[in-house]
Amino acid sequence: MWDALWLNGSLATMAGDGLGAIADGAVAVSDGKIVWAGARSDLGGAPNTLARTVNDLGGAWLTPGLIDCHTHLVHAGDRAREFALRMAGASYEEIARAGGGILSTVAATRAADVDELARLAAPRLASLMAEGVTTVEIKSGYGLTTASEAAMLRAAAQAAAAAGLRLHRSFLGAHTIPPEYAQRPDEYVARICYEMLPLVAEEGLADSVDAFVERIAFTPAQVARVFEAATRLGLPVRLHADQITDQGGAALAAQFKALSADHLEHTSPAGVAAMAAAGTVAVMLPGAYYCLRDTRMPPIAAFREHGVPMAVATDCNPGTSPLFSLLTAMNMASVLFRMTATEVLRGVTCVAARVLGLGEVCGRIAPGLAADFAIWRVGDLAELPYRIGFNPLVGTVVAGHPRARARPHASIAGTA
Repeated sequence: MWDALWLNGSLATMAGDGLGAIADGAVAVSDGKIVWAGARSDLGGAPNTLARTVNDLGGAWLTPGLIDCHTHLVHAGDRAREFALRMAGASYEEIARAGGGILSTVAATRAADVDELARLAAPRLASLMAEGVTTVEIKSGYGLTTASEAAMLRAAAQAAAAAGLRLHRSFLGAHTIPPEYAQRPDEYVARICYEMLPLVAEEGLADSVDAFVERIAFTPAQVARVFEAATRLGLPVRLHADQITDQGGAALAAQFKALSADHLEHTSPAGVAAMAAAGTVAVMLPGAYYCLRDTRMPPIAAFREHGVPMAVATDCNPGTSPLFSLLTAMNMASVLFRMTATEVLRGVTCVAARVLGLGEVCGRIAPGLAADFAIWRVGDLAELPYRIGFNPLVGTVVAGHPRARARPHASIAGTA
């Protein structure tokens, strides 16, 4: 007998290339995993004889739990002042070169311990959970010392465990050059390769390694050194690529068979082709595009033409995407990047799972996968990316355990 059964609603299984919709479907769960999914008419028996608990969806839609596959949720401080400067005309690059940007968050984050960082992350996670997120990726990158980077990764684990979310951690030591290495960037890269990465791998602190290749960050050659070290340690890689300028980031990510290349506003046709050949996913981050008032959108048509899968994420961070809503990111991806509703919905479920190396764990409704669901009171799933400021979530199911709709904390920014 199954542990639980959900029926009397529609399923979006994400099977094939579409939504895999089943108008009158049912899902059975045992031991936290899906054991059966299909049309209710194929159940083969009375529901109460098949499962210990029968849950009535009441005509709602059941989708895989949403996945935010690119966030910087663990940090201290905020950058509201920089936002005001950008609105007054300063560019992101000008602010960064003047000592602001990422480095201002680094100073605040270094001053906080693991418990404080986890406490500050809690309301940010609660906001995502309130919109159906059951899996989240969290990066380091605001410590830039071995101890601070490790603290961020430990805080991510602590905060996600307290929230009951599935977590993927990314080590982002190559986020920017710390001030103490301003004139010695290659020495800092060596420290990443020979001190930070071995510790991260030995202690199991991260599931992947990320980097930022850009004029204000690291050169392609420096990132290649980091990726070579990560590969030797058996850690998959990802890359912040071609956000501000075309530094060949997409092709570099493809060279190392990266799980994803993210941002991609300035990616060239050659970069798109390289990603397609390598199987690297493109992660769309419309929050940063919007906040930076960018005017060059990622090459969406080229990604479609070459069959490059596209994920969508919040990029929630204190500087360039203070976005705590994956539903809003879905709307932005539709309106600003002209992605279809199906692309966006797959981009926060099955494609996002692939970005995190979790394609056989979550992101679809299929036997053997985790019983992580989101339940929505909508007539059509296109309402999720269509409406703005609208949250029709009824509740979530995580590893087979139902949860009522979460409520975000009063202080969403979580500043001290």
